[in-house]
Amino acid sequence: MHLLIVDDEELIRGVIKDYVEAENYTCDEASDGRSAIELVEKNNYDLIIMDIMMPHMDGYQAVKEIKEIKNIPIIMLSARVEEIDKLQGFNLGIDDYVTKPFSPKELVARIKAVTKRNSESEIITIGSIILNKLSREVSVDGEYVEVTHTQFELLELFLTNPGIALSRDKIIENIWGYDYEADDRTIDAHIKLLRNKLGKYRDSIKTVRKVGYKFIYEE
Repeated sequence: MHLLIVDDEELIRGVIKDYVEAENYTCDEASDGRSAIELVEKNNYDLIIMDIMMPHMDGYQAVKEIKEIKNIPIIMLSARVEEIDKLQGFNLGIDDYVTKPFSPKELVARIKAVTKRNSESEIITIGSIILNKLSREVSVDGEYVEVTHTQFELLELFLTNPGIALSRDKIIENIWGYDYEADDRTIDAHIKLLRNKLGKYRDSIKTVRKVGYKFIYEE
């Protein structure tokens, strides 16, 4: 697997590189957003680790421009912990948001979670929602809906468990794994953005007070 590490701090890039190479990943490095875009234009990457605060071009703008070139999974790094910052990243199409300081081992776990793919050929249909697990595509009312990797995994979890209240811990376990340390705001941000992409089904994802969420399909 080929990664791109984008951070203006050489020390952080070095630490991440050491850990991902220990997992037999290869990686390139960039110190700012503009350099990252140039590398994306030249190379194919399986995942990008993107810092926000960088000179010349910040991570948000870099993500926006990269998504216009190629649909590559992105994990964003930042010292910012506010929900609005996470929402901005998720709205641009990132797949995960890791706050600094972070555990390199946890970051590796998140990389594995984001890049895992379900190879089973299966189509899930509820109402006019069609989720194709092989092509990893979603459509609503016959219209293609662009979703991130995490949004796809969340929707698949809901569609395969209709009417079942899923706790936040259960959602974390199924989407990210046991070691993922997410606060409620991170999960709520993912859910909010997924709802916005489901059109007339946005209200089918119900909030279950003090528990989590469930998907209710109503004709």
